[in-house]
Amino acid sequence: MMPLRASAANLLRMLPGPCTARWPDGERFVEAFAHGTLAVELYAPVGRDPQSPHNRDEVYFVISGCGDFLNAGERTPFRAGDALLVAAGVEHRFENFSEDFATWVVFYGPAGGERGS
Repeated sequence: MMPLRASAANLLRMLPGPCTARWPDGERFVEAFAHGTLAVELYAPVGRDPQSPHNRDEVYFVISGCGDFLNAGERTPFRAGDALLVAAGVEHRFENFSEDFATWVVFYGPAGGERGS
């Protein structure tokens, strides 16, 4: 049965995850659940944000912290409570973020993203 609830506090305790070439100190994201094209993760980078463009659209819901969000070359300040939209394939990353930064990430839709509207 698919989980019906995810706790940011519980997921944060699972970080860091496994060490990889991209994440030598351990992965900084953990999946909460997935269903169809929907995937919900918790992301909490430390020091820098090494992510690259994703192949699906995504929305970030900032849980805690603040900083700057670079999306398609445009820099926007963010803080807890903000929602940030990124289209598939667009270069983006978090910069100058506080030590307590954590965000939900919601991936959805088909590979290549939704077009139009």
